Amino acid sequence: AVLCLVGFFLNGAQEANNSIQYNNIATMKLFSVLSMALFGSAAAFAPAPVVNSRAVAPVNMAAADGEFYIDQNRRNLMNLILVGSAAVTVGGLAVPYILFFLPPGAGGGGGGISAKDALGNDLFEKEYLTTHRAGDHSLAQGLKGDATYLIVKEDGTLEDFGLNAVCTHLGCVVPWSAPNNKFMCPCHGSQYSATGAVVRGPAPLPLALAHRTTDEAGTIIFSPWTETDFRTEGKPWWM
Repeated sequence: AVLCLVGFFLNGAQEANNSIQYNNIATMKLFSVLSMALFGSAAAFAPAPVVNSRAVAPVNMAAADGEFYIDQNRRNLMNLILVGSAAVTVGGLAVPYILFFLPPGAGGGGGGISAKDALGNDLFEKEYLTTHRAGDHSLAQGLKGDATYLIVKEDGTLEDFGLNAVCTHLGCVVPWSAPNNKFMCPCHGSQYSATGAVVRGPAPLPLALAHRTTDEAGTIIFSPWTETDFRTEGKPWWM
């Protein structure tokens, strides 16, 4: 009986010892897991390594400078193209618009040219007067090819000046009205006297003058009028 009791107590002690060892092993495993978790958390919140920005800055700035240089050239080229296109467009629209408000030119070069008919043939005084009577106002090609009136005086000779037929308002060709004894523009109602002086607006200036002479061959010659305008006693506006 005593031996049985001793055996029972020894078995109980052995089981208790085994239980304690198992608990110790479980505790050590749990401690290891907790330690690894804490280490991982600490590593996650550790500060990032410091990079020497001074060493990297020159490289970045050099790259940035190179990119800026290329972009600036392209930008300058695009600006030049844009400005050039705008200038051509604005100039193409502005020049005709400005010329629209300027009186048409009537003058020519320093030398005279022969008066011509509608077909471009030279006009000769003797032949011309046989077909054009006193008081006649007919057109011929004058300086710069402008339509210019040849005027036959009451004595049957040619006037010593020709009158440019281009209206000084907006450039219409002004016809001669024999019943009214004046030039009357059909476009906007401007009127000029027999000498081309303004009688009624809106024309701002008289008709341009040209000298009319005859050369040795009898050809009718037009030459620029550069002296004082006898109708206004001022400087010729067409010069």
